[in-house]
Amino acid sequence: MNIVLLEPEDAQEALWGIWQPRQYQHIIQHLKLNVGDQLKVGVRHQTRYLVEIKKIDVEKIWVAPIQQDPTPAKLPVTLVVALPRPKVLRRLVMDSVTLGVKKLILIHSYRVDKSYWQTPFLQQLDHYVTLGLEQAGDVIVPEIELYPRFKPFVEDILPQMMDKDRPAYLAHPYAETTMPYAIDHPCSIIIGPEGGFIPYEVDLLTKNGCQAYHLGNRILRTETAVSYVLGRLFV
Repeated sequence: MNIVLLEPEDAQEALWGIWQPRQYQHIIQHLKLNVGDQLKVGVRHQTRYLVEIKKIDVEKIWVAPIQQDPTPAKLPVTLVVALPRPKVLRRLVMDSVTLGVKKLILIHSYRVDKSYWQTPFLQQLDHYVTLGLEQAGDVIVPEIELYPRFKPFVEDILPQMMDKDRPAYLAHPYAETTMPYAIDHPCSIIIGPEGGFIPYEVDLLTKNGCQAYHLGNRILRTETAVSYVLGRLFV
């Protein structure tokens, strides 16, 4: 936790209260901070601050802002990923938020088990987003959208996300062209499930404007591919 993330309603008075048990314990038990010490606090959807601890109660820590700090910039990218296994989903969301993805879209595909759409992990996305923001020291929550039907998304939604200045890059291990490097424009990145998109899905994506690129001769896991592509494109 590199920043304590507060809700706007907790930062309206002269003294702000940190009362979430997980955050309280982190400050007291791990950071071992006391009255007069400073730490970094962010207000969700607003900005982040350097604050001073003014008072510590049994269940709440009171802090006062000292100065504003700049918020890390988002990557100009919409990340489209076939819904992964529930345990992978947790890591995927956290890593995507930490890396600065501006928008995350989870879609269905042939090799996505339909049971994944009933996982309780989908009801906990806000928690994973918070963990990712705390890791990165960020306060701006990315947009997250779910599309449990592949074809309507590709034919109706995806084309609206693209134009000549905002291409869509499909990461596909059997594409003929290598993924670009160090781009300077917004884009969408599309990554399939662990077993990859089936030929029909690849064909539909490319027919609707996606550009297919490979990442080398190794087959990567979903979360590995996400980190690799983002690092490659926005080095």
